[in-house]
Amino acid sequence: MLTKVLIALAVIVIVFVVVVAMRPSEYRVARTITISAPAPVVFAQVNDFHKWNAWNPWAKMDPAMKQTYEGAPAGTGAVYTWTGNRQVGEGRMTLTESRPPDLIRINLEFLKPFAATSTAEFTFSPEGQRTAVTWSMVGNLNFVAKVIHLFVGMDRMI
Repeated sequence: MLTKVLIALAVIVIVFVVVVAMRPSEYRVARTITISAPAPVVFAQVNDFHKWNAWNPWAKMDPAMKQTYEGAPAGTGAVYTWTGNRQVGEGRMTLTESRPPDLIRINLEFLKPFAATSTAEFTFSPEGQRTAVTWSMVGNLNFVAKVIHLFVGMDRMI
């Protein structure tokens, strides 16, 4: 009886490992919002990390988080680091590409509560005096991240 239970358990574990291993190794999450402002104005808010606290959801989750800025004051080469509570964690963003008023690309390094590196991208599409802003994030999933992603979708995690 014990042997059958152990064999059944081993089969379940093997099937689970195979299912997780076959999951995609890359994720992509995107969200779009339309803002009542021209593209250059919206672009300037995203292109300068010093201005992010006005709209950054992390700042609202932990108003006491420690923030530092390095490199260029805005645009390519600007660096933003943060250390906060359990919800916010710790990380670093480096603005790697800035093409006014169309595109901003950021290398995003999460350090805590888990280590991960992703690429975030903001695109700006003028719609008269309004701007459609699409934020997307792309990254790789290791085995543990695939397990988490199996139960909690990346879209929900972000």
